[in-house]
Amino acid sequence: MAERAPRILVLVGPATGGIGAHAAALSAGIAARGATVAVVCPRLTAERFVWGVPVVLAWPGSGAVEAWRRWRRLRSLVATADVVHAHGHQAGLLALAAARGTRPRPAVVVSWHNAVLATGARRAASALAERLQARRADLVTGASLDLVERAAGLGAKGAELAPVASPRAGERVPDGARSRIRAELGLDERALVVLTVSRIAPQKRLDVLLDAAALLADDPAAARRVGAPVTWLVAGDGDAGLDAGLRARAARSGADVRFLGARPDVPELLAAADLFVLTSRWEARALVVQEAMAAGVPVVVTAVGGLPELVADAGLLVREGDAPGLATAVGDLLASPARRDTLARAARRRFAALPGEEDITRSWWTRYARLARAARGLR
Repeated sequence: MAERAPRILVLVGPATGGIGAHAAALSAGIAARGATVAVVCPRLTAERFVWGVPVVLAWPGSGAVEAWRRWRRLRSLVATADVVHAHGHQAGLLALAAARGTRPRPAVVVSWHNAVLATGARRAASALAERLQARRADLVTGASLDLVERAAGLGAKGAELAPVASPRAGERVPDGARSRIRAELGLDERALVVLTVSRIAPQKRLDVLLDAAALLADDPAAARRVGAPVTWLVAGDGDAGLDAGLRARAARSGADVRFLGARPDVPELLAAADLFVLTSRWEARALVVQEAMAAGVPVVVTAVGGLPELVADAGLLVREGDAPGLATAVGDLLASPARRDTLARAARRRFAALPGEEDITRSWWTRYARLARAARGLR
């Protein structure tokens, strides 16, 4: 008798960026291979992405009656699944709680996409939550090696690297995109454009980006070497209070920094850019860095998390929080078209060697089949 295709329940918490994009692409890809897939997430996440599979709003909500109703719905969904796949720490805790005591019990896999960066009492609580997920999940995957090592160190039954590919990397850009974007933004024809695409959140350390922009603008020697106006573009939305503070700080900096808000045309922005910069405190394998590499845009990123293993020698790494180092790296690259061309070619080669969406979907199909067989063996 042929083995039944697995039934997968995917849990995703509040997401507006890479985690949601990855979960949506993976869910659709697995369903296309024949699995039964459903997603549980908050309304924000449901509306932000195109899922291609059924989405159930059974994520815990406000109000005791509604929360209880959603919890009952979630428990009933978990009971019908072979595998529950939770993306992120919140989803991991929810999946483990919902599967607890379920008969038959599905396999629970938790994918960690982010490091826990909290401090103080919150850090202690988060560390306890990490340990609980590591020890109770059937499998923990990490989007970068440091997350895998963290899970293994906390006693995970299984800990595996599960890279994430950007669904938009390598997307074809319409002819004339570079000129169109530059005209739309009213950029000087000679301007060199430094782009970052980022949520407006403390983790992204956009304060460091602004400090570096100010340092470069205030350095006459660097300006002579660069020989052209420099414009910094920040695409993304998020924390409204932080956004307002960063905009005010940029206005005082003397540098040409423009906050664009959320943009649907990131590939076109990359076509208009001469350099891509990411100043985060931590990242796994940032999807937008993959998009920049695929587009042949030289990258300067912080040497944190999974970024060094992602970029390898196809970009420049700077210390996290080092605004002078960032300013120097950016200034040197802007002053050297030949070096930018060399890095652009290296970035394309590096991206071509990375696992793509189809590779990642295939690897997850294998994991799901293995986990489903193990779960059925307990039934």
